[in-house]
Amino acid sequence: MQVEKSYTKMNDARNGEVFEAITVHNFSERILEQVIHFHVMKLSGGFFLWVGSSPVLSNLAVSMGSRYDSMPLSTLVMGDPSNTAPNSMAQRLAKKTKKQVYVSYSLPMTNSNISLLVESRIKKEVELHPEHF
Repeated sequence: MQVEKSYTKMNDARNGEVFEAITVHNFSERILEQVIHFHVMKLSGGFFLWVGSSPVLSNLAVSMGSRYDSMPLSTLVMGDPSNTAPNSMAQRLAKKTKKQVYVSYSLPMTNSNISLLVESRIKKEVELHPEHF
């Protein structure tokens, strides 16, 4: 069940030069009786994805492709290193989209099924709206 969707586009021009727009795409979904919110900011050459149920930025991972390995490089920028969810998700999304990906995954790790369902929902959104990623 889809709960909400919104989309915003921000342009910037300085000294007559127009920069690529940052687009913001929000959507929410009820997954296993919990409303999960998704916030996507499309950046030049990549995107930032925040996933959570409350407005908290508890971790941040970044991943990007490498010419030396088929698997994208990934690192945790901030947060608990024992929580591998943001790193793993960033890496899989970078591989799928071939872009630099920042992920903040701010959901409690109480149910492993929720992570699979959340990732499935993100992949569905990427397929439905590739222009936001």
